[in-house]
Amino acid sequence: MMAFPFLSVLGLLPLVGVLLTCLSKPRAAKVLGLVTALVTLAYAAGLIAWSQGFEQILGEQVDWLPMIGSSYALNFDGLSLVMVALTVLLVPVVLIAEWRSDWSADHRLGQRGFVAMVLLVECFALFSFLSFDLLLFYIFFEATLIPMYFLIAGWGGQKGRQAGVKFLIFGLAGGLIMLFAVIGVIALSLGSGDISLNFADLSALQFASTPVTKLIFICFFIAFAMKAPMFPVHIWLPDAAEQSSAGTTALLVGVLDKLGTFAMIRVCLGVFPEESAWASPVIMIAALVSIFYGAFAAIGSRNLLRLLAYTSISHFGFIVLGIFAVTSASISGSIFYMVNHGLATGALFLAIGYLISRRGSASLDAYGGVAKIAPLAAGFTLVAGLASCALPGTSSFVSEFLVVAGVWSRHPVIAGVAVLGTVVAAVYILRTYQRLMTGEPSTEVSQAIDKDLNWRERIALIPLVLAFLVLGFWPQPALQVIEPTTQYYMSVAGATDPVSDLEEGGR
Repeated sequence: MMAFPFLSVLGLLPLVGVLLTCLSKPRAAKVLGLVTALVTLAYAAGLIAWSQGFEQILGEQVDWLPMIGSSYALNFDGLSLVMVALTVLLVPVVLIAEWRSDWSADHRLGQRGFVAMVLLVECFALFSFLSFDLLLFYIFFEATLIPMYFLIAGWGGQKGRQAGVKFLIFGLAGGLIMLFAVIGVIALSLGSGDISLNFADLSALQFASTPVTKLIFICFFIAFAMKAPMFPVHIWLPDAAEQSSAGTTALLVGVLDKLGTFAMIRVCLGVFPEESAWASPVIMIAALVSIFYGAFAAIGSRNLLRLLAYTSISHFGFIVLGIFAVTSASISGSIFYMVNHGLATGALFLAIGYLISRRGSASLDAYGGVAKIAPLAAGFTLVAGLASCALPGTSSFVSEFLVVAGVWSRHPVIAGVAVLGTVVAAVYILRTYQRLMTGEPSTEVSQAIDKDLNWRERIALIPLVLAFLVLGFWPQPALQVIEPTTQYYMSVAGATDPVSDLEEGGR
């Protein structure tokens, strides 16, 4: 327990930026917002460096509602660390990417409101990833809906309000289901005589597997699947992606959607290991369905933003598959996959968003030959697209390989089917690039896309591209951070890695 609340300060820094932004002049809002995001990034980097493999404990816990065992508890393990790192990197990138957007002309809330909502998303997301108490996590998990709704509805397209309402309805529905499950855990905790909602204490309780605990687990999983999202509770995402600005969508898919898979590890595996094992066959089949549904829907989509949203549904299928296979490789791969998906898909949304802002259309049929007039835009799109389909040399390849290898060691048939999803991913990425970038540009395309990426757009994309390339060739630092968390959840689940025939023979 530390005297200084380092983790609380990390979560509150963006909130300070929100207050400063709201009190500033419109022209200063962007500068204050970006400075706040960069300070948060630097502070988080300092905490990560100082933690030195968790030799320094950065935990906080203060009694909050002792009658139900709830406390203000924050923790900084490998799972929360990598998600915090992704969040603090994406937020300044989003603010830089949207720097030239003139919201004041068309939106009532203006530039100050946009910057404030982005920072508020960062604040709630950081506290969600750091929370180590179930009730506290639920509060911040639900709080993220508010600023994201305003980002979609207030700064989206013509149907932004409808898309925002759909996003909010699904989010609130999932929140109500989760609230029921949280109350159920409180009742189980009270009945055990050891009242606590701290995740470590809940893991130690090892609730007996009964129909009640299975029902509570199912409620948690449905709520998290809606956030992730998985098929068939995904239908809010394509509309939200189509109607949002490029920066908003990068933040939504890169950070907020990860709360669902993050919670599957923290809550489902950590608190309900027996129920996770009981439901894993059905969940893994559902993950396979998500992989192929998202991939084929992407192939059939004519709208670029909806296409990218469907690819994310496919990627989340791989993440969920790795989580519930419960092997060291698959869990580590899934955690790493969450980071890599945020980097690659975030870069892809921004690169495509730059083209849409010039062309004025998200229709795939409105492009062609862009590589000849905007080679930098084509290059960034290609690199981000190849990272999205897990090309060797990118970090996505490492995480996807770990997931498939881990699943193979326990469920070879399911892994074999999942591998086919990587082939389909190559189809939708290369087909989209061909339609966008190759051939001769039409007169309309040449007139609309009359210039390549400017320096600001390059600055927004370069950190993401560098991150997934560096982690692709040198993933060890990230995997070393993730490894202790993986072993912890393997221990909680009472799982061991399957022994191959060669290893068995060697013994």
